[in-house]
Amino acid sequence: MQKVTSFVIIVLTLISSGAGKHPFQQSGQPFDLVITGGRLVDGTGNPWFVADLAIRDGRIVEIGRIERSRAGRVIDVAGSIVAPGFIDVHTHIEGGIRLLSTAPNFLHMGVTSVVTGNCGGSALDLGEWFGDLTKQGISINVASLIGHNTVRRAGMNGDFDRPPTPEELQRMKDLVDRAMMDGAVGLSTGLEYIPGTYAKTDEIVELARVAASHGGLYATHMRDEGEFVERSIRESIEIGELAGCPVEISHFKISSKKRWGASLITNRLVEEARSRGVAVTVDQYLYPASSTGIGILFPSWLFEGGPEKMRERLQDTATRRKVRREVVDKARRQGFQDLAFAFVANHQADQSLNGKNIAQITLEVKKKNDVYSQADQAIDLLLAGGAQMVLRKMSDRDVDRILTQPFTMIASDAGVIDPESPSIPHPRGFGNNARVLGHYVREKKLVGLEDAIRKMTSLPAQTFKLWDRGLLRPGMAADIVVFDPSTVADRATFEQPKQFATGFRYVLVNGKPVIESGNHNGAKPGMILKLNR
Repeated sequence: MQKVTSFVIIVLTLISSGAGKHPFQQSGQPFDLVITGGRLVDGTGNPWFVADLAIRDGRIVEIGRIERSRAGRVIDVAGSIVAPGFIDVHTHIEGGIRLLSTAPNFLHMGVTSVVTGNCGGSALDLGEWFGDLTKQGISINVASLIGHNTVRRAGMNGDFDRPPTPEELQRMKDLVDRAMMDGAVGLSTGLEYIPGTYAKTDEIVELARVAASHGGLYATHMRDEGEFVERSIRESIEIGELAGCPVEISHFKISSKKRWGASLITNRLVEEARSRGVAVTVDQYLYPASSTGIGILFPSWLFEGGPEKMRERLQDTATRRKVRREVVDKARRQGFQDLAFAFVANHQADQSLNGKNIAQITLEVKKKNDVYSQADQAIDLLLAGGAQMVLRKMSDRDVDRILTQPFTMIASDAGVIDPESPSIPHPRGFGNNARVLGHYVREKKLVGLEDAIRKMTSLPAQTFKLWDRGLLRPGMAADIVVFDPSTVADRATFEQPKQFATGFRYVLVNGKPVIESGNHNGAKPGMILKLNR
């Protein structure tokens, strides 16, 4: 927070040396908007206080007691909480934002800015992609990482199950360098996915050094989040240490029933790294289930060479039998006796299967309930085009324990979702931030309101160097959320996930109301957020 803190000190010095006028307020010049009567939670973690807040030209220009006559518009929010707009640091919006630029599922839960390009997947030419979004117009602010899987596909020739040649590694470094110059906030990896799973630690270090040279961080979907989670965390920290950059561990979890309770160990690994000066943070969604493609159930070797090679392998009876056995063995190693933990979120070939788990589908389709038949059914789904899945593999106790850590941020791991589409996605895409405020703050009292908001505002802004976001301070961007602390809640469930959160009265993006009286007004004041060193 050093740059933010320095900025605030400069502002306060100017106030004290002036003649009672704030440096951003010119005599006689009106404000665009004043929010009055709210309880301000400023994002620092400090207790709330009552004050008015004035906005002009997309910036907060004054906080205190403000005459209403000085405002072009006044919004009275007495009894409500006024906080910085939430920053979701782990999203996957690349496709969805082009189809639905209003991003309603994010804004209806108070999210005003997102970081995309996670898990190793991003646009390759970020400059072009940023330009396209700006021309299109968007309702939220967007920052992006550059994805290692994207870069590896573009930079390597032929198969991926090998180290890159020196020439290929240089191409990959050049692609990362270009993305950083175009405004990427760091490098991301998805080490459970093809082709990133084949990369050795030294390759990632080389690419992370390029991101670090621009002031970026290293964000990682680790190699394993269950059986070998400790090993994966240690590798992540080692990469940050060797590359000289901060480490951000994505969707921190214990994704194996046999390892439930291991958050005691994983939290300590992060604490130990931080105690010796390594900047490590984590992000988390507040549900005991993950969501990803059905390919995660299968061995990675099946996908080497692309979809056609995968199909060719599965045509061989012996290979299909081997794959089926490895799917079952993987589930059992994680503590599951069948595939009932795996729910279909979206299967384009047959959307009547959406919302059902693989055990249910197997019983309906094959009239069988043994685990090997379930594995066979999973293969059929894969061959029919694949499916987005919701995997219920985590424990509430681990979720709770991770949330309470001071280095944990809140992130949905979601994309822009059309509420009218037939998919049955993970509820985190509609309820994650509201769930924190309603369930974990108000009902469980697991964290305090001010600290929960810090985890969604100033901590993400500090981590990703979005220095003009995440705080209610004069001069900061006017990304603001107003909600009722007594009614804010998530309504999305695993069975009916496409339900907007409640309790959010207003959401402003760059000083412009987008959610008003709980409704999206269609405004598109969002902008591209680039790395600010």
